[in-house]
Amino acid sequence: MVTDPIADFLTRIRNAQMANHRLVEIPASNLKKRMTEILYEKGYILKYKFETDSKQGIIKIALKYDANSKVPAIRGLERVSRPGLRQYAKPAEIRRVQNGLGIAILSTSKGVMTDKEAKANNVGGEVLCHVY
Repeated sequence: MVTDPIADFLTRIRNAQMANHRLVEIPASNLKKRMTEILYEKGYILKYKFETDSKQGIIKIALKYDANSKVPAIRGLERVSRPGLRQYAKPAEIRRVQNGLGIAILSTSKGVMTDKEAKANNVGGEVLCHVY
C-alpha cells in the first residue's frame, strides 16, 4: 500500500527516465490524471493515454527525450508538500521554479493547475511538486 500516491507518481517517472525507458505505467487517480495533462501541456512528456481496467485504471506515459543526446526533457521532479508536512502558498507567496524555467503544480480550490495559472486566477493552494 502506497501512503503517498503523488510521490509514487513522481518516483515512477524519475526511475523510468534514469533507466531510459520509453513508457511508464502508473495507477490512475483524478489528481494524477490532471498532473499528467499539465506535464503534457507544458511539453515535459511526449504523450499519454488513460486506460480502464477492473480496478482503478492505468495511466500510460510516453517519456520525452532529446533526439541527439538521449537527455530526458524532465531534468528534475521534486515533491514539495508531503503527508507529514503540507506546504501551502498564497498567490503572492508562490515561488518561481528554477528562475521561471520550471513549473510548480498546485492543488487549489479551482482545481489542479500550474503556478502561473494560479497567480493569474489569484488563488493559492497546496504546492504539490516542482518540475524543471
